[in-house]
Amino acid sequence: MENQLIQIYLFVCQIYDTRSQTCFQRLSNNFKPDFTDQELVCIWFFGHFNQKFNKKQIHKFILDYWAQWFPKLPAYQTFSKRLNLLEQTFQSIGAELCEHLHTEQIPELDHLIDSCPVMLAQNGFAYNARVAREMASVGYCSAKKTYFHGVRLRVIAERRFERLPSPTQIWLCQASHHDLTAAKEQHLELPNTTLIADLAYPEPAFQQTLNGQNTNLYTGQKKPKGKDLTKFEKYHNRLISKFRQPIESLFNWINEKTNIQKASKVRSADGLLLHCWGKLAVAFYLLVFNY
Repeated sequence: MENQLIQIYLFVCQIYDTRSQTCFQRLSNNFKPDFTDQELVCIWFFGHFNQKFNKKQIHKFILDYWAQWFPKLPAYQTFSKRLNLLEQTFQSIGAELCEHLHTEQIPELDHLIDSCPVMLAQNGFAYNARVAREMASVGYCSAKKTYFHGVRLRVIAERRFERLPSPTQIWLCQASHHDLTAAKEQHLELPNTTLIADLAYPEPAFQQTLNGQNTNLYTGQKKPKGKDLTKFEKYHNRLISKFRQPIESLFNWINEKTNIQKASKVRSADGLLLHCWGKLAVAFYLLVFNY
């Protein structure tokens, strides 16, 4: 575990040395605190690698077992407040890891698009939730058959043979945003490829936009009202579902490693951004270094 901690710290320091302009910048008199941002980020990664998925658990874990490595560790309130400022840093780390991920693979012809919920509150609590109202809203998760207050993490990823897909585009939007609306607002650029999606995406205007980029859109067939699908349409839907399975596996894997879907401990918009981008950075680190 000591070697792992040292490896993480050296990696974070390398990011700060090479991407300092895109990391969080301190412009106050206290721009060189005794407890550095590099140590904060290192602790965040190390805590997740040891199954500590929220800030309080991470802080207690370091205080109880690794205090000698971080003698200047601040109190929890300061620790939490400073972590909430580092969302930009975690985005920068995630971008670096994604670049590294794509240099190690042969480009695929197929792309997958899907979303997963990040839930601040569920069921009856969703309608009374007040956290991060400027970016979160109430939506419905069909996979879990539940209403929730939060955001949706949307991902476009390249299919990889016998491996988890490799994310190429990631963005957040309100839970109430329809999948197709979110894709249109993102102004997707996917030239010369194939996009495999679910039943939310077959729409003439969106299909025409992709055709203009020489990109084919493949989705399942909706069941006609009062009719059954033909044998060919059922086979087509099974085939699309099989092709889409890897991105669902990707979301399940990210949630297993980071618990990203459960954000009930988050208390602010800054905390929600840290929750999303910080946990994604952890997941990308695991993908790149095959943990």
